[in-house]
Amino acid sequence: MRAIVLLCLLHAAFGQDSKFSWLGPSESVPQQAPVQSQVCVTDQASCGCCLMQKQIGRLEKFYNMSINALKDELMSSKMILNNMRGSRSAFSVALNNNSAMVFYGPFSSDSIIKYKHVFINLGDGYNVETGIFTVPRNGVYSLSVTIYSSARVTLSNCVTLQVNSENVADVIERSGQDLEDSTSVVVAVQLNAGDRLSVKLLQGCSLSDDINHYNTFTGFLLYASD
Repeated sequence: MRAIVLLCLLHAAFGQDSKFSWLGPSESVPQQAPVQSQVCVTDQASCGCCLMQKQIGRLEKFYNMSINALKDELMSSKMILNNMRGSRSAFSVALNNNSAMVFYGPFSSDSIIKYKHVFINLGDGYNVETGIFTVPRNGVYSLSVTIYSSARVTLSNCVTLQVNSENVADVIERSGQDLEDSTSVVVAVQLNAGDRLSVKLLQGCSLSDDINHYNTFTGFLLYASD
């Protein structure tokens, strides 16, 4: 009989809904919501995901900034390259390319020399039909002229380098003591876009040339100033 009563008491005790703690029995132990700053302590998985998303956001921002910076550098490099390409201006021509010696002049009046053999015409500024070089852009140019003639009837080679029909330098060699005459001139001048350069053979003078290219006209842009 005593055993039955003990079992009933134990059943009644363990069947209650009350919670127990080290401080004794109580009705309930309230569960507090985790503080926002303690999320990483209470939920490691959620915290790791949040930190990863923030890091991805930072990397994405840095990536976009880097791409934009590279695009700006690319545009700047393209502009510099185009400017360099636009600055390339050079020509070098000779009177002819004949295997036999050909005489040019003398004429009854001054005449622009039409150099027919082209070594280089970078930028297409020189016109073989007119003998005129048109300056493509403002800048300092190096210009050189070499002339030659051999004895025939007269031994007098004389030309003038002109810009817009104005004399820049005379190239003259007259001598009756030998069978050949040759001379050169080199100048550096400031020119503007659209200026027209030419070499004019003076009245009564003559030149002679063949495949050896004794008579040349050369010019190139040293640096742009626009």
